[in-house]
Amino acid sequence: MITYHNVSKRFTSGSQGFTQALDRVSLRIPRGEFVVLVGANGSGKSSLLNALAGSFRIDEGDICIEEVRVNEQKDFQRSRWLARIFQNPLSGTAPELSVLDNFRLAALRTRPKGLRLGINARFKETVREKVALLGMGLENRLSQAMGTLSGGQRQALTLVMAIMDEAKILLLDEPSAALDPRSAANLMEKADLIIREYGLTAILITHDLKDAHRYGHRLVQMQAGKIIRDLDAAQKQALTLPELYGWFA
Repeated sequence: MITYHNVSKRFTSGSQGFTQALDRVSLRIPRGEFVVLVGANGSGKSSLLNALAGSFRIDEGDICIEEVRVNEQKDFQRSRWLARIFQNPLSGTAPELSVLDNFRLAALRTRPKGLRLGINARFKETVREKVALLGMGLENRLSQAMGTLSGGQRQALTLVMAIMDEAKILLLDEPSAALDPRSAANLMEKADLIIREYGLTAILITHDLKDAHRYGHRLVQMQAGKIIRDLDAAQKQALTLPELYGWFA
């Protein structure tokens, strides 16, 4: 369960005073729900995600994860619940390390660090099985340096790395925006598969209205730091794509 209760955030903007990024936003997301966020640039979508991730401290209100108030927790403290995929395929991976080494780091992300066995045969097989879910043949390239792969391949592997630890919430911040159409479509299909397969709670930000219409259980539209539409599963299913485009006409 994720809960935003009357959450507000202002950012100073030089001589212009301030920008109201979030304006008393309240939102409850049950465990296992896949929420899609849409809205124009500056509507508050990324601020809503960043507030949950702990990228900044909110000015007012409360944010709870699994009934734990996390207002004062740093981003690394929230990582026991959260995994995140950014718009830039270069984010979230170490290019000079092998694919397997990147997965080892991902597997330790939410756990105390100490002296322990590193990569063994069992771990390799676990990684190979999970990477095979992508259907891209990357399970046979685990020794290759991450930086030698394409943006689409790296973004897809980042998606699988998110399920290597105990995180139960997946934040997707325009994950396909920097990819070519084919890679973008493949990534979204695999993301949807993994979210359903692992029962993850997920929040997706996208400007692709076709993806917003196709994926997720719930559709939320933001404007000027506020939620102006919130469609449940039945309402979203009844929504036509032309109607969705009409929101932005």
